[in-house]
Amino acid sequence: MDGSQALAGADIAIVPVQTKAELERFIRLPMRLSAHDPNYIAPLLMERREALSPKHNPFFAHAEVQLWLAVRGGRDVGRISAQIDELTPDDGRGPVGHFGMIAAEDDAEIFSALFRTAEDWLRARGKTRAIGPFNLSINEEVGLLIDGFDTPPMVLMGHDQPYVAAQVEAQGYAKAKDVYAWVSPHTDDLPHKIVELARRGREGVRIRQLDMSRYDEEVATLTQILNDAWSGNWGFTPTTEAETRQLAKAMKPVIDPRMTLFAEIDGESAGFIVLLPNVNEAIRDLKGELLPFGWAKLLYRLKVKGLTSVRMPLLGVRRKFHGTRKGQLLPFILIDQGVTAARGLGYRTFEASWILEDNTAMNAIIRAVGSQIYKTYRIYEKSIA
Repeated sequence: MDGSQALAGADIAIVPVQTKAELERFIRLPMRLSAHDPNYIAPLLMERREALSPKHNPFFAHAEVQLWLAVRGGRDVGRISAQIDELTPDDGRGPVGHFGMIAAEDDAEIFSALFRTAEDWLRARGKTRAIGPFNLSINEEVGLLIDGFDTPPMVLMGHDQPYVAAQVEAQGYAKAKDVYAWVSPHTDDLPHKIVELARRGREGVRIRQLDMSRYDEEVATLTQILNDAWSGNWGFTPTTEAETRQLAKAMKPVIDPRMTLFAEIDGESAGFIVLLPNVNEAIRDLKGELLPFGWAKLLYRLKVKGLTSVRMPLLGVRRKFHGTRKGQLLPFILIDQGVTAARGLGYRTFEASWILEDNTAMNAIIRAVGSQIYKTYRIYEKSIA
């Protein structure tokens, strides 16, 4: 990591994060900036520490990451990250680096100092374009919230203040892509025509639950399907098995095998769906802390009181089946089975996210099952040559 301290202006210092204390300040800053926002949910501090730790997050094995704090008058007023992922594919438009973790007070000077520092760091490493926010990877939290500030985010989704987008655009960033979060209150059955499609396409298709006794093997299968299914998407960067395994380990306490389903077509592993209980419901008032009483509250809400919403972060079908009727019907079958299972467990609200704006097929499927867009996140891009 860069050991220098960049002076951004007469009263703003940009400090590279190097110590545990600085990392703690970096993690906690958005909690103060969003303290007035009733829809902001502080992430668990323990999870954030692991996500930003090279020792615990396998993303660091193929990426270079630098974090900075903006300090004014001895007070933290902003933060940003810059990262270079060796697995990012070459799209022929020049070397690209990423920014992320952007949060700051509503002050143009602070945003200018943060972005200038991040861009200089990327430029010094041969990058000519900056894209983001990615926190830290395109396979994690992506985009800046630009619409849907009136509701809290679901598990593993971001929430930004309304002024941030304008401040980012003032630094010369323009839209690269939008991604959507769709929501549907599934208190009733899925639309009849969807159920008909799903049931009609079941011949030769087997749906099975995640086998927790073979958890690591199941995660490896999921990773293979995921990387194959998503390989044609904009910005696709393969997720390593180590990254999937780490996420699966972190989510194992809340993963419900009844809502993590694999599909086989004529005996061959062909697709999957993952529905995650919306843990954000349970941690909303914990302010990131699990001690001294947070664990008790969390366990009570997860196991006794229960949650009411689920998020679908992952759905994939192997590309070899995309042109077949069974493969085209498989997303409907998986959603039908997954949502039916979720409803049977007491869940009433279903989110599908995130989905690229130009992923026509998936957006059509999610719309057809009765969902509507309720949050939009924007990925920005800028030439820094």
